[in-house]
Amino acid sequence: MALALLKDEPSFSERAYRSIRRLIVTLALEPGSVISESDLMARLGLGRTPVREALRRLANERLVEVYPRRGMFVAGVDTRDLSALFEIREQLEPFAAHLAATRRNAADLAIIDQLLNDLDSVAGDAKRLIDLDQRTHEHVYRCSHNEFLASTLDQHYMHALRIWFLALDRVTELEQAVLEHRALLEAIRDGDALRSEELMRQHVAGFETSIHRNL
Repeated sequence: MALALLKDEPSFSERAYRSIRRLIVTLALEPGSVISESDLMARLGLGRTPVREALRRLANERLVEVYPRRGMFVAGVDTRDLSALFEIREQLEPFAAHLAATRRNAADLAIIDQLLNDLDSVAGDAKRLIDLDQRTHEHVYRCSHNEFLASTLDQHYMHALRIWFLALDRVTELEQAVLEHRALLEAIRDGDALRSEELMRQHVAGFETSIHRNL
């Protein structure tokens, strides 16, 4: 039992990756700012190796930029990237939702029920709304039971989420966008693949329209 629990614990490298990615996505590390390994080590309470491995991974995901002899920087945000992100998400996210409705298992359904309950208590709280949006998308990806698809979508979602944070003080449709997930989660729970696919397509399109309008 103890061994099984240890296996479920994220590695130091994974912890560093998740923490630094969150700092970048939420703009706590501002676009274009210099990245200091030593500052991150102190901030996260982790050693140089996991921090360095995390930064290398984030560079591959285009959230960190590395320049020889100049150092590492948080990647800039170009709102023109939103259209390119949308081209990918409008194809893959509905596909993931379709798979989720056909492949979700008992454990997945239990998490869906929790997410539906959480939707009842997030109104008016922007941070909790965004956290719930992220948790919902990640769970839909996992319910596809296709690790390659889930990994690809997770990376693209993070870029879209960073743009969302950039426009957060101007976006007035945040709550409605997140509450749209109720119908999506219910469709996946009920095994309605076609409805799940269409609802996700509408959600992704609505996100792009809202962000373009507010940037």
